[in-house]
Amino acid sequence: MNKSTIIIIIYIIGLIFGALVLDIWSAETSPKAFLGIGWTVLLLIGLFFADKNEKE
Repeated sequence: MNKSTIIIIIYIIGLIFGALVLDIWSAETSPKAFLGIGWTVLLLIGLFFADKNEKE
């Protein structure tokens, strides 16, 4: 399995956890919304380094 595929699967599991347990997509805006943004930033960083290591 490709490293980027593993990273995307972990990202999706994290989003489902955030939606169901942490309720980060509730109607009111709260600091919990930044968790989703931070999680997406970690996805992009992980994909960058996975792609960088595959090219080497």
